[in-house]
Amino acid sequence: MKLDIPAGDFDGYIFDLDGTLLDTMPLHFQAWDAAMRTAGLPHALDEDYFYALGGTPTRRVAELFGERYGLQLDPDAVFHHKEAIFTELQSQVRLIEPVVAFARRMAATHPLAVASGGPRPVVQRSLEVAGLAALFRAVVTADDVVHCKPAPDMFLLAAKLLGVAPGRCLVFEDAELGIQAARSAGMQVVRVPSRR
Repeated sequence: MKLDIPAGDFDGYIFDLDGTLLDTMPLHFQAWDAAMRTAGLPHALDEDYFYALGGTPTRRVAELFGERYGLQLDPDAVFHHKEAIFTELQSQVRLIEPVVAFARRMAATHPLAVASGGPRPVVQRSLEVAGLAALFRAVVTADDVVHCKPAPDMFLLAAKLLGVAPGRCLVFEDAELGIQAARSAGMQVVRVPSRR
């Protein structure tokens, strides 16, 4: 994978987690598929639709799946079931090496943050399981903001926590909603291919 990193220096770097630092999207898909079948889905989850929702907070994904498939479900119950299944799969997570290698290089000289649409306990555990938690000065999750991606709030909060002006941050993102959010925050973005 080749990353198209803009020329010049930045004062801080912000990374999405799933599909950007960690190749977790196939594991999230497995967890969603299992949780939705338990919730009454009689067939496999649409993988293309799942990837199109990249960057959407987990509870909202449950609502959208219910709407798409005409299921009466409790989004909160499905969300918790999905996260429980994902937690069991987390040990299988693989690093997205080019992004992680860049983060490790930058961590020696610059402040780094994670901005993820996942819930804080799952995001924190993913970073710990992957051995990456120590790289990041700040971790912003869906639990920390009122408006998630594509709103700029997560990235603006991450920049504030790093003590860096938004325009001096470079964001790494795989999802369209996240890319929109970073641009709305006045930040440049490196697009990470999420489906390998």
